[in-house]
Amino acid sequence: MPGRIIETEDDIAEGSAALVAAEPRFGTVLAAGPLPLRRIEDGFGALRDAVVGQQVSVAAARAIRARLAEAGLADEATLATADPEALRACGLSRQKIRYLTGIASARLDYPALRRLPDDEVRRTLVALPGIGRWTAEMYLIFALGRADVFAPDDLALAEAARMLFDLPERPKTRAFDAMAAAWSPWRAVAARALWAYYAQRRNREGVG
Repeated sequence: MPGRIIETEDDIAEGSAALVAAEPRFGTVLAAGPLPLRRIEDGFGALRDAVVGQQVSVAAARAIRARLAEAGLADEATLATADPEALRACGLSRQKIRYLTGIASARLDYPALRRLPDDEVRRTLVALPGIGRWTAEMYLIFALGRADVFAPDDLALAEAARMLFDLPERPKTRAFDAMAAAWSPWRAVAARALWAYYAQRRNREGVG
C-alpha cells in the first residue's frame, strides 16, 4: 500500500513544518511563502503530456498537445491506433510517436497504480517505452501525490541543493539520494522546496 498522500495545501504545510524541523536551512526557502501543491490528474494524460514535453520548450509542448486535441488524437484509445502521419502532422517526432502509441497500447490500469507502493509504480512505469526513472518519479509526485518520493537525477534539484547547502558541486545521483533520505517521510515536499529555491535564485541572479 502507498504511504502518505499529498492532497491539499494543508498537507504541504504539515510537510514543510516537518522539513524545517529536520533541516532548518529549508526555512530560507519557506520564508518566501508557502510551497505550491502542484497536483495534476493521474492517468494516461499525465504520461502523454510528459512524453510530449520531452526535449521541447513549454510553448512547443503546449502547441503539440493542442493540435493532438484538435485532431481527436489525445486520448488513449485513439492514440493506440493512430496513423503515424497524422501524429507527425501534430508535431511529434517518430520516436515520440513510438513512445506514445506504445504507452497507449499498454492500457495500464491507472486506478490500480494508486494502490501500489512507490517502488512498484516506478517499476511498472519504467517498463513503458519512453518512460525513465525521472518521468516515473514526476508521476509519483505530481499525479499520485506520493509524499516520500524524490528525484535525485533532476538537475534543478541538484543545483538548488548545491546553492542552499553550500556544496562544492552538484550532488551526484547516489549521494543525492542518500542525502534526501534525511528528509523522509516528506521528500516530495523537499523536492518542491528545492524547485522553488532554484526558481527564486534563477529569477534573482540569472542561474542557468
